[in-house]
Amino acid sequence: MTEKKAKVAVLVSGGGTNLQAIIDAEKNGTIRSGTVSLVVSNNENAYALTRAANAGIETAVLLRKLFESSEAFEQALIRTLEEKGIDLIVLAGFMTILSERFTTRFRNRIINVHPSLIPSFCGQGFYGLKVHEEALKKGVKVTGATVHFVNEIPDGGEIIFQKAVEVLPGDTPETLQKRVMEQAEWILLPAAVEEISKRICTEE
Repeated sequence: MTEKKAKVAVLVSGGGTNLQAIIDAEKNGTIRSGTVSLVVSNNENAYALTRAANAGIETAVLLRKLFESSEAFEQALIRTLEEKGIDLIVLAGFMTILSERFTTRFRNRIINVHPSLIPSFCGQGFYGLKVHEEALKKGVKVTGATVHFVNEIPDGGEIIFQKAVEVLPGDTPETLQKRVMEQAEWILLPAAVEEISKRICTEE
């Protein structure tokens, strides 16, 4: 009898480095309770789609501009996820704020990684390099990453894991971003996928 695994969908918009961390973690056995079944992008040129194809993972592209409203876009996204029987949704650099209608439908089944120690440098407008720019501007000595559940408030859901990363003298937003990815995001996100997948498999 094959062991039941949670079906994971990863939502992406760009390069997909966090997606790659999840793919690698599944391959090396860090993620045992879940499997990436689908990668969805709102950008047809996202390199993340190439990463998914290279790993033999099914992909879907949904472009917001092809829908008359955000609601119609979300409905199509919901349909895509539900048709594939997705158990867990991972936001990995997905550049679309999801509405309460969407997050309520998948309550405690959507997780996101944010490149700071929430509640610092988070919320509306804080994404990508902007987070690290603000951290350096503030002069913090420690930053990090947070994996949290997603609700209707940007970066407002319950925290799952956090990991601190030292800010070094001479850091630029780019060097800090790279260190936070390598020392925190790429470790925490796969760990959270395993943790929540295990929980989902136990519940069912």
